[in-house]
Amino acid sequence: MALEYNLFDYSFKVLEAQDKYEFDCGDDDLTEFFREDAIPHKKALIGVTYFFYDKESKTAIAFFTVSNDAIRTDPFINDLPEDKRYRFYPAVKIGRIGVNKEYQRRDIGTQMMDFIKRFFILENKTGCRFLTVDAYNKSGILKFYKDNGFTFYTEKDMNKQTRTMKYDLKPYSDKMKGAYANR
Repeated sequence: MALEYNLFDYSFKVLEAQDKYEFDCGDDDLTEFFREDAIPHKKALIGVTYFFYDKESKTAIAFFTVSNDAIRTDPFINDLPEDKRYRFYPAVKIGRIGVNKEYQRRDIGTQMMDFIKRFFILENKTGCRFLTVDAYNKSGILKFYKDNGFTFYTEKDMNKQTRTMKYDLKPYSDKMKGAYANR
């Protein structure tokens, strides 16, 4: 049985140039992104990387990078209320997400997805209706996003290297408001 970890037992911050934390998620591309590419992306105003870390060991537990996005509503326009229909809806793209090898298969990824959802509902500075991700078209990765409530944006990318997926924050927000109202 895998040992459970609570992501919120760790510190959280935006990645800065001076930060030097150990991180290896087992995927060379993601590990390199965290170590070398995240700061240049931030400086170029392309994406911002946030991470959870252990202060004592100077280890990054998990990270995610987000950037602005928008999604065209044509493929699912009938799912939206008629008085709320726009051609595009504001979104935030999860560009990169990784969990340190030592913490994988311990619910950290799902906890981080829940954190991201709350982050953009509670700390939303500009308006964000959807989360999006271009997920690698691999069964385990697609299952992770499906298990976390994401759906495919289209079936047109079924045979592509990545699949665009979306998560509607509005039902989640309504559910959270209801939970707080019942306290």
